[in-house]
Amino acid sequence: QVQLVESGGEMVQPGESLRLSCAASGFTLNSSVIAWFRQAPGKKREGVSCMSVGDGSPYYLDSARGRFYISGDNAKNTVYLQMNNLSPEDTAVYYCASDPFVPDYGLEYYCKNPQYTQWGRGTLVIVSA
Repeated sequence: QVQLVESGGEMVQPGESLRLSCAASGFTLNSSVIAWFRQAPGKKREGVSCMSVGDGSPYYLDSARGRFYISGDNAKNTVYLQMNNLSPEDTAVYYCASDPFVPDYGLEYYCKNPQYTQWGRGTLVIVSA
């Protein structure tokens, strides 16, 4: 059974850090692209970061660049999103998504377009004082 499971979300204070995990089962991430999206209450889902797991190439949207870092552990079939200096604007449900990576599209396309066949159920991050 193909499955993505996110974990690591919780309530933190502004300025703190969190690491989210996305564990894959039923398929190997090594030939895939993994993307992190988030959806805040009343807003549409937006891309945060993505990575070609095979070569580790990352891409970050403006909201994440310089604060968030995506990484992968092929042995654990898991991708992580390290989030630093969190602010209330980062409050959202964070989802990971995956598809086979087609290099012709480029990582920017994968990061910005939520047209994925595999999605996790999300993990809630709340940033509040």
